[in-house]
Amino acid sequence: MNYFTSKKVELSFDQAIAKVTEILKEEGFGVLTEIDVKDTLKKKLDVDFKKYRILGACNPSFAHKALQAEDKIGVMLPCNVIVEEHEDGKVEVSAVNPVASMQAVSNDDLHSIAGQVRDKLDKVIGNL
Repeated sequence: MNYFTSKKVELSFDQAIAKVTEILKEEGFGVLTEIDVKDTLKKKLDVDFKKYRILGACNPSFAHKALQAEDKIGVMLPCNVIVEEHEDGKVEVSAVNPVASMQAVSNDDLHSIAGQVRDKLDKVIGNL
């Protein structure tokens, strides 16, 4: 089982961030955090890295259900979506597969929720 789903897009890096954020919103997700990996690695380690942004996406309804089913599941939230620019200039957007993430947790209720979230994230990637 893949731990992510992804798609290369015909958009610039910034356009891809805007588009995936918009589609996430349509599916009930908000972006709670945004980590600019390129900028962080330059500041902290003085190394150059490709354009790479981690978006911490959260669907409040599913997060609430997951927390009710498993109170420590917050250690695995939010769902990360990445936008990266490859050396050839192509941009790829990837989303975590929450079903794969939750395999370590023995809770059938949680697995059902993770499946629903996976389907929504797959739809986000598919609609790019």
